Parts: sequence; C-alpha cells; structure tokens
Amino acid sequence: MNASFARAYLGIGEVLVELRAEFPDISVSKIRFLESGGLLCPARSPSGYRRFSPADVEQLRYILTAQRDEYLPLRVIKERLAKRDADDTATNSSRTSRTEMVGRRELLDAGIDEQQLAELETHGLIKRVGRLYGQEALDVVAAVTALAKYGVQARHLRTVATSAGRDVSLIEQLVGPVLRQRGQQARQMADRSASEIAVLLLRLHRSLLEAGLAEAGLAVGGDQPVRSSEAVKAPAHEGRQVR
Repeated sequence: MNASFARAYLGIGEVLVELRAEFPDISVSKIRFLESGGLLCPARSPSGYRRFSPADVEQLRYILTAQRDEYLPLRVIKERLAKRDADDTATNSSRTSRTEMVGRRELLDAGIDEQQLAELETHGLIKRVGRLYGQEALDVVAAVTALAKYGVQARHLRTVATSAGRDVSLIEQLVGPVLRQRGQQARQMADRSASEIAVLLLRLHRSLLEAGLAEAGLAVGGDQPVRSSEAVKAPAHEGRQVR
C-alpha cells in the first residue's frame, strides 16, 4: 500500500471506534472471524497490520446490520455480498475495458527509464494493477518529465500525491451515501457528482496556488481556465462520513 494513500485507511482499532456507537458488541475478534470466513478482505500494511478502506468499513457495516436487523446467517450474507460484487463487476466491465490500461513498455516509451518508473510508483504518483497501469499514468509521466526540466524529481512530488489521495478520500465520503442506494442510477449519479466535485477541487487548488505565488511576489498567467477534462476521475466507492 502506498504511504501517500494511508490516511484513507483505518486500523482495526479505528474501525472499532467508527462503528461501536452503532454496534456496541463489535470486537477485534469478531472482525477477525468475519475475515477468516471470507466476508472481509482488508489490505495489509508492510508490517502486516490490517488496513480498512472506506469500502471495507461500509461492507462491515452492511454485514453487522444484516445480522442485527434481519437475523441473517453469515452464509446468506456472504451469498448476498458475492451477488453484489458480481453485479458491480458487470457494471464496471460495461464502462471500462482492458484497452484503457497501458503496459510498462508504453510508459518507458513516453520518456522515462526503469528507475524513474520505480520512483513514480514508490512515491504514489502512479498505481499498478497487476502488470498494467491506468491511462492516467501516461499523463503523469508527461507532467513529471516536463517538471524534470526544472529540477523536480518524483520525491519532490510526494505531497502532490498525498493531496490527491486526500481529495479522492473526500470525494468517496461525499458520494458514499448515494452509492449505498445501489443500482445503476445511483452509480451514474455518484459518478457525475464525483466528476463535478473533482473539477471544483482543481479550481480551488489552482486559485490557492496562484494566491500563494502572488504573496511570494511571483506572477502566473491566469488565462488558462481549468477544463473539466482535466479533472481526475475519482473512484466512487463507499466511504465513511466526513468527521
């Protein structure tokens, strides 16, 4: 797991704090039992600790609610989760294809070497899914290559990746209530909201950057408005409430 995205994840103790008011009998042993039964699959930190994404927390809330309100056995809950995942996969497959992924060679051909590619991954600027990368990785490589002409290295951009991760986490939290409604219409509404929020956050970031540079006595051109096509396509998964 990239350290730049670690703030979007919770440790098992933090999950207990998050859910205990709603589910007083929740415990570490119960969470571990659900994981051993295949109902949960949290990520692991390099040191081996469980790290729960917003989607993991919502799945745990779904399981506990089904047990408490519907008295469903874990077997039935697991079947429901499997069906839900299958439906989500089918929906995502209709919207995203493997042709939208790029390989290592394509990134290297874009102007970086193996060491630079490794640095981009290490500092959270691009993410690999199996052996492939999203199309946005090409844009990242192009931007980093251009910045390198000014002496900027991948390690200098770690805070940029961290900031983007926080923005993604915020968007997930904001659209989470819509996604919990399930269904294609809810998904489309969440995607649309996520895109609009991303554009506004980019506009805010640009304004704050320009204001900071102005305070430093530096001027930048303001005639290049942020376009909606520049917005990062943030994932719209379930998220916990903003705290």
